[in-house]
Amino acid sequence: MSLHDQVQAQIPSVLADLKELIAIESVSADAARTPEVERSANHIVQLLTDLGCPDVRMVHTAEDEAPAVIGRFPAPEGKPTVCLYAHHDVQPEGDPAAWRTPPFVATELEGRLFGRGAADDKGGLAVHLAALRAFEGKPPVGVTVFVEGEEEVGSPTLPKLLEEHHKELAADVFVIADSVNWAVGHPAFTTSLRGIAECIVELRTLDHGLHSGAYGGVVPDALTALCRLLATLHDDQGNVAVAGLTTAAAPQLEYPAERLRSESGILDGVKWIGSGSIVERLWCKPAISVIALDAPTVAQASNTLLPAVRAKVSLRVAPGDDPSRALAALIKHLQDHVPWGAQLTMVGGDTGDGSVVDFTGRYADAAYDAFRQAWGGIAPVFIGQGGTIPMVSDFGKAYPDATILITAVGDPDSRAHSTNESLHLGDFSAACLAETLMLDAFAQLDPKS
Repeated sequence: MSLHDQVQAQIPSVLADLKELIAIESVSADAARTPEVERSANHIVQLLTDLGCPDVRMVHTAEDEAPAVIGRFPAPEGKPTVCLYAHHDVQPEGDPAAWRTPPFVATELEGRLFGRGAADDKGGLAVHLAALRAFEGKPPVGVTVFVEGEEEVGSPTLPKLLEEHHKELAADVFVIADSVNWAVGHPAFTTSLRGIAECIVELRTLDHGLHSGAYGGVVPDALTALCRLLATLHDDQGNVAVAGLTTAAAPQLEYPAERLRSESGILDGVKWIGSGSIVERLWCKPAISVIALDAPTVAQASNTLLPAVRAKVSLRVAPGDDPSRALAALIKHLQDHVPWGAQLTMVGGDTGDGSVVDFTGRYADAAYDAFRQAWGGIAPVFIGQGGTIPMVSDFGKAYPDATILITAVGDPDSRAHSTNESLHLGDFSAACLAETLMLDAFAQLDPKS
């Protein structure tokens, strides 16, 4: 039986296991669902044990931290070792009423599998399982399966995990199945990622609320002051106005505006922001968004000048820029633009490194050929991502001589982190075949070259 046939034979059982994983509400950001994250890790241990993995266990750096899973298949003599990465924690589901299907009930619809984690990133783990099952649990190279449990909260303990389990996780190649393809039916390797920096901004103008009619027009309220402050973060065209941030070189790749309009769901009449090519703005320039605001809702509002309000500001940092330095530049900008003498309090939040991934060498070449073959001769595209995958930088620092490949299971309509997250089933099958062919190709490389 060919590798293609062996992979296809595994798809039904792998999808059944993926559906069971989706049903586990492993939301790492929700303390109330910590037991579900633990249950998810235990389920993965069992899946690897059933594959005959001779060394599989849960690991974490402290008792109160989300568990990761490490499973190791030893390398045959003279063969390389490949670390297959995925994460089993997922984002909160948001409003269940906004989903087409129940978020934690995997549902096949219109050629896609809907459910939280279907694409990000339990689908990535399912790809790894399919490849290992195609080899009947005896891969032709050494394989370490590393499934993290805290990626959706920024991988805070990953550097310590890599330090404590450095030898067990060492590999010649790291395959990070946590990105998206260029389009349905068109594979991609991700070669750049933006970093991230966040801060909480609080403005105070009063020691207590005031009647808006009695004092309005003289006394500034905190919410209006905050609106004016946040508006200084962009120029009139929508470019980030914070001094000192960098921009990375953009690839020569056309991203049609009409395609972006369809994928993003932008409303008729709403204009794009910023300047430069679309790929430059999406992948290579800094971006700032106000992602949360602590203030009364419209339903709870009264005619009151608010004394204090807070906002969370998220900065996506250009690949290669230092997120800590970028955060300092953001904080300085906010401090320099406080209106009307309002009192500003700033709290710096999480930061995560971006990455520029070098796609060269024999492993990269073999992967490229395997993916092209799996997608019927369609050549993979090299793309960037505007989002952040901090572990790419962490792996690069811990294993500087290893090849890092960022592969995909999702597509631009997978809607990771949003409602109606889904996985294209045709591309899922192709990804399973691509990874299987890739591992086989690695095994055939001359160990002396």
